[in-house]
Amino acid sequence: MSRTSPHEIVERALELSTADGCVVIADEQSTANLRWAGNALTTNGVTRGRTLTVIATVDGKEGTASGVVSRSAVTADDLEPLVRAAEAAARGAGPAEDAQPLVTGTPASPDFTEAPAETSSAVFADFAPALGEAFARARAGGRELYGFANHELVSTYVGTSTGLRLRHDQPNGTLELNAKSPDRQRSAWAGRSTRDFKDVDPTVLDAELAVRLGWAERKIDLPAGRYETLLPPTAVADLLIYQMWSAAARDAVEGRTVFSKPGGGTRLGEKLSRLPLTLRSDPGAPGLESAPFVIAHSSGDDASVFDNGLPVPATEWIREGELARLTTTRHSAAMTGMPVAPGFGNLILDGGGDRSLEEMVAATERGLLLTCLWYIREVDPATLLLTGLTRDGVYLVENGQVVGEVNNFRFNESPVDLLSRASEAGRTEKTLPREWSDWFTRAAMPALRIPDFNMSSVSKGV
Repeated sequence: MSRTSPHEIVERALELSTADGCVVIADEQSTANLRWAGNALTTNGVTRGRTLTVIATVDGKEGTASGVVSRSAVTADDLEPLVRAAEAAARGAGPAEDAQPLVTGTPASPDFTEAPAETSSAVFADFAPALGEAFARARAGGRELYGFANHELVSTYVGTSTGLRLRHDQPNGTLELNAKSPDRQRSAWAGRSTRDFKDVDPTVLDAELAVRLGWAERKIDLPAGRYETLLPPTAVADLLIYQMWSAAARDAVEGRTVFSKPGGGTRLGEKLSRLPLTLRSDPGAPGLESAPFVIAHSSGDDASVFDNGLPVPATEWIREGELARLTTTRHSAAMTGMPVAPGFGNLILDGGGDRSLEEMVAATERGLLLTCLWYIREVDPATLLLTGLTRDGVYLVENGQVVGEVNNFRFNESPVDLLSRASEAGRTEKTLPREWSDWFTRAAMPALRIPDFNMSSVSKGV
């Protein structure tokens, strides 16, 4: 089976199907990684894998049911049992609420029958020597570097009984670098997302971290409270990704989310920010390219297996500060009367600003500069109140200068409220969301200035 091409597996599974409708998704994944600790490489490796998902649909008097089965490492002997398992799951299920006719009419991908794309250790050909240079600089500067670089390439093949034959290759790279003082009392983090490791330089990140470790030599204790706070792009991304995960139209119409209007309806058309903020997704955004069609391995609030292959257009979720779209499947769009707006593969916030984070610091009389957020959890879905912790450096800014590192905090904030209170947006730049980097990496955000960010309690964590 490993020597059988993905498109042949898709075709064979479709031939085996006896259901009224069938969708087959083959995901071919390869990864390459480097890990290091204490200014030295520790491990590296390359892995490959295949996952096959079969979605069977069965028509009945009461409606259409669906059955979904996914398995890894499928052999030739496993293929027919996998198809039959999906069919049995469909026949044993009740009518699917999100049932729609399977998508038709999308032109076939010209490379559908070609071999999958693969990554290898060669992706680090330029990066690895630069990492070695960063180790040497860190060692000479009395700091230790820890972290990892991971590159993944997934070729996804989608075939359906209605004739769709689509393919998408998704490269995804992450770099996380942590610098520590030898006594482990000071720590600083930086991360980057990349498609090919040609646009990331670990020596640049090391220089940035060296500055932050220097700031941390002076410790300042601050109490909980509301502070003017500069949220860097990574923190803004983490908050807005969670906001978008909570932006399903159906949930809003049913009165269950922050986008529900009191008394009924949704907040579409409502002004969410006094700044000209535009939050958008675009499968063709340079450097953030994502699948131009729906790839749904399961159904949920913002995805439907019946929508596999549906084109994904560029979408503005917030336009000039106004809520413009909520995510919909074809089913939820019909239920709510809203346009079809499939889920997103990247997220971009444009705020009209042109200042860098450093320039925003220089314009700050007194406030906090964050590095990143982590352990973000939802407290109240009705307001989208989130709680979480700061991590790897909170710095006090006075008269345009960083004067020291303060203690970490637990925060309680709603990203929707933050957008309404933001007083400045900086320059949009590509960023790595630290909290959600295992699930979502393609983001471009500005730094945001929040006049009264709620640091609800002091945290003793590093």
